This record gives sequence, C-alpha cells and structure tokens, in this order.
Amino acid sequence: MLVKVETSNAPQAIGPYVQAMEMGDLIFTSGQIPLTPAGELVGEGIEEQTHQVLKNIQAVLLAAGSDLNHVIKTTLFIKDMNQFQIINRIYAEYFNEHKPARSCVEVARLPKDVLIEMEVIARKR
Repeated sequence: MLVKVETSNAPQAIGPYVQAMEMGDLIFTSGQIPLTPAGELVGEGIEEQTHQVLKNIQAVLLAAGSDLNHVIKTTLFIKDMNQFQIINRIYAEYFNEHKPARSCVEVARLPKDVLIEMEVIARKR
C-alpha cells in the first residue's frame, strides 16, 4: 500500500506531486530544493543551498519515521560540477559514518533556478 508523506517542516510541493511516498518499509522522497518550509528560496550560494536541501530531506524523512542513517540511495542534481567538492564537504557533515549509495549529475537547469536538488530512498527505522 502506498502512503503519502506530508510535513509542514519542509517546503510544500510546487507542482503536482508529494514530498514523499512510503511503500512498506521504503520511503521515496521527491526532489528537495533549497526552499524554507515557508517556501522562500535560501541564499544564492551553493553552501547555504546545500544545507537547506539536506535539512528538508531530514524533515521529510522524520515525518516518515526515518532519518539520514537509514538512507539507502541519494541522487544529487547540481548546476555546476565545479562545486562538487563544496557539496561533498557539506554532504559529509550530514552523512558521517553512514555512506549511502549515490549518484550525482550536472544538469542544465533546476526548478526556480536553484543550484542543487536532492532525492533519496530510505527505509524506516
């Protein structure tokens, strides 16, 4: 059975989708961009935007009964591969000992012209 995940602690969907879906013990998040829970864009730099994206992922996972330590796979979409090392440094702050599988691709454009978007697959605690 599919269950919709919703929280006011992360930005609401800006299109016809949900923040995440649960299927059994698995959680599939939609892509999170650097918006505050109120829907305001955070900063113009990659550091601030990366932190906000990870905070949004944390909030969605918490609402689904999970956390970053239960993430199986992450996918990062970034505007500029030259910022890869900065993103990696911040990513490592959130994923300390736990290292999920990951893909990272440079894209031509992201919603609201942000610099980073991230989605994850996790399991419940």
